[in-house]
Amino acid sequence: MPNIRHELLIEASAEKIFEAITTQEGLSDWWTPGVTAKPERGTIARFPFGAKYHKEMRIEEVTPPKLLKWTCLAGEDEWIDTRLSFEIEGGGAEALKRAHYEIEGQVAQVKDPAKATLVVFRHQGWREESPMFGECNYTWGRFLRSLKLYCETGKGNPFPNQHRRQA
Repeated sequence: MPNIRHELLIEASAEKIFEAITTQEGLSDWWTPGVTAKPERGTIARFPFGAKYHKEMRIEEVTPPKLLKWTCLAGEDEWIDTRLSFEIEGGGAEALKRAHYEIEGQVAQVKDPAKATLVVFRHQGWREESPMFGECNYTWGRFLRSLKLYCETGKGNPFPNQHRRQA
């Protein structure tokens, strides 16, 4: 089974990032407007993408401010039963660079090393490496860029503008 994995460094606290991925307000500001979600295990989060389509995720694990896990229950057929997770690791730029040499290029661009926080995003359990898989991999990169912008500047680039150039 193919899996999507992205690692990004965000210049914000783990708590701020965790709030952005677990609250209705945060999710609406970087992923898609109108989210209905509670950061509680076993609840169902609803993510509308326009008037006629939505995704639903069951919250599997919520460990502030380090881990969030979802299972997809509704959406495109290829998404059903896939698992998504956000792992958040703080510690500052130097500690992250020592633990994750692969992000050295991202660490070099941090202005405030104390705020450097790593997010490892996974979207696992895809049945095949299909055109939908490829498009979602790319679009997750765009949405994760939106998460980074939201946490660092207060303004993300959520649906339907995720593919537009940021100012």
